[in-house]
Amino acid sequence: MPRAPRASTRTAEVRALDARPIDGSVQGDDSRFDRTLRPQTFDDYVGQSKHKENLRVFVEAARRRSEPLDHMLLCGPPGLGKTTLAQILAHEMGVELHMTNGPVVEHKGALAGLLTKLAPHDILFIDEIHRLNPIVEESLYPAMEDFRIDIMTGEGAFASAIQLPVQPFTLVGATTRTGLLTAPLFSRFGHIVRLDFYPVDELALIVQRSARLLDLTIEARAAEEIARRSRGTPRIANRLLRRVRDFAEVLGSGVVDAAAVKLACERLEIDAAGFDPMDRRLLQIIIVDYDGGPVGVETLAAALGEPRDTVEDVYEPYLLQQGFLGRTPRGRVATRKAYDHLGITQKPRIASSDDEPQGDLF
Repeated sequence: MPRAPRASTRTAEVRALDARPIDGSVQGDDSRFDRTLRPQTFDDYVGQSKHKENLRVFVEAARRRSEPLDHMLLCGPPGLGKTTLAQILAHEMGVELHMTNGPVVEHKGALAGLLTKLAPHDILFIDEIHRLNPIVEESLYPAMEDFRIDIMTGEGAFASAIQLPVQPFTLVGATTRTGLLTAPLFSRFGHIVRLDFYPVDELALIVQRSARLLDLTIEARAAEEIARRSRGTPRIANRLLRRVRDFAEVLGSGVVDAAAVKLACERLEIDAAGFDPMDRRLLQIIIVDYDGGPVGVETLAAALGEPRDTVEDVYEPYLLQQGFLGRTPRGRVATRKAYDHLGITQKPRIASSDDEPQGDLF
């Protein structure tokens, strides 16, 4: 009897993301609230000061010369404001923003339709640009360099190429996986913006601004507590603010104070470091079941009941970035920060040269 097909890794990953309020990917009603809370100008945009000031200069220079902006690539984890920056660039330039997604542009005809409707200096924003069809990507090169697209007509001996000019435009690409971009596409961007995780003080300002837009009364300490648990990501901060608002309105006075934040996070099982039950379970498996590691990723995935790709792409990155987890040639190891966070006494063990943290995947 044939076995039922397994769910794809992508499906499993999406299922994992949907269940985690502390993931930076778009979930539930995020899109609706993003439109309400999203800043429209550089003055309203909080954080990423270095990039913001550089972009101000580029925008002003382009406006003075009546030229389009150079093509830009925005990269970084989800939820840090790549789409917001693209919208701000269009607003500051006084042009229209045309938005699409890499997998949506399935063939050259769809790309030609997007490019031919652009007005001079407009911005074409392609999210998840690393997922573009290779044929579409190659068709994009002459458009980026020479502002033209090549269209083939006819077949066989009667085939001919037609060069169709397009208006000078700016391509703004966004990606969470820079390593998946091909070298020819990467080299055609004039400016690369790598967005960083936000510090707590800047996230607190974002939470206070969002509370004002939502007509909420929030205490400074409560905004700081929400920011501390938001894993350096504005989208998560805004999502937690909405969840805390629910608890404050139903079980409290309606004011978002420190008590409401504590209650909401206890009910959502989000601790002071922004970890949810899956983060803590992953660390506990390494520390308790395998004496702190090293543990192979396949073993870890089996213990968690998740596909390997989900462990590597969803659960591990933040733990690695914050120093709670290390990678070695023999597998994953828990660091001292992980022991301290879980309140577990670290047992002395004989160190091996193979246990030194590495950047490789195993």
